[in-house]
Amino acid sequence: MLTGRTALVVSSQCRSYTTKHGLRPVPILPNATLQTFRKDAFEPAAPALLPRQTFSQLPAIRRWFIPASNGTVALNRQYLARFGATIVPLEISNNDKFTRIEQSLSFFLECVNASSSTYDVQPSRYFSAYRPGARAVRRTSQSNTFFSAAALTPPTARVYLAQASINELPRALRDDLPVPELVLKAGKGDVYDSSIWIGQAPTYTPLHRDPNPNLFVQLAGTKVVRLFRPDAGRAIFAKVQELIGGNASATMRGDEMMQGAEKKALESEVWDDDFDSGRIGFEAEVRSGDGLFIPKGWWHSIKGTGNGMTGSVNWWFR
Repeated sequence: MLTGRTALVVSSQCRSYTTKHGLRPVPILPNATLQTFRKDAFEPAAPALLPRQTFSQLPAIRRWFIPASNGTVALNRQYLARFGATIVPLEISNNDKFTRIEQSLSFFLECVNASSSTYDVQPSRYFSAYRPGARAVRRTSQSNTFFSAAALTPPTARVYLAQASINELPRALRDDLPVPELVLKAGKGDVYDSSIWIGQAPTYTPLHRDPNPNLFVQLAGTKVVRLFRPDAGRAIFAKVQELIGGNASATMRGDEMMQGAEKKALESEVWDDDFDSGRIGFEAEVRSGDGLFIPKGWWHSIKGTGNGMTGSVNWWFR
């Protein structure tokens, strides 16, 4: 049984959209002014969508991504290749295996190019040397040849540039993602960290919570976010641990939530359409230029949907 449940405080002027599966829609603020954001979202710690396209003028949207011929979005490889030597964190998933590595941005761009190729399917050599569960891949200055033209085939794994700190990017890329005024002025002005997330849809981030408020902005593609109050999220996490016979910590999350029994159970609890109707859940869909405020401690899981590239940025602040 969930206890300590409090009412979600939002302005009566907030608009919303219709969600499926009985989830409550995240309210849309009537405007993007600092006063409204602070009053209706930040101070009451209530999830809220900014008006659609509030962040459409972020330079990264037009510089990092370009329209693809099939109506989706692709990476602007010509622009990003200028920063190819930059080391970025990558998540690689291959069926039920998972690993995190650090590699060059050029390596990631090669992976994306291979995953969108139209070569006839052949036995894949994709993980002949880079197979999750076999060994970790470390930074290297040597070239990676398993994506040479001779070996280029549709891969069996997915590569996700996940949680790359903006502060560690080259100056030009940092300038493409200026910190929004809402982040700098809504609270004390403390920005704890900021990250980018880029990958080929579909993408998936399992249920977790953040220790600070979070402004999540979609740069390209579409993502669906499901959110749960702190008490409801803890109940989901506890139920999953009971189901799998686990004893993981809700505050210290590791690779276990990205593979195996815990990943499957978490995804089922959050995303199955026949979830417990008594659970308090919210849903928001964000497209390029949209922004979502996620309060401190609110549990959330995110899926990139559709086809083509998807990209996001978030700022943790108070």
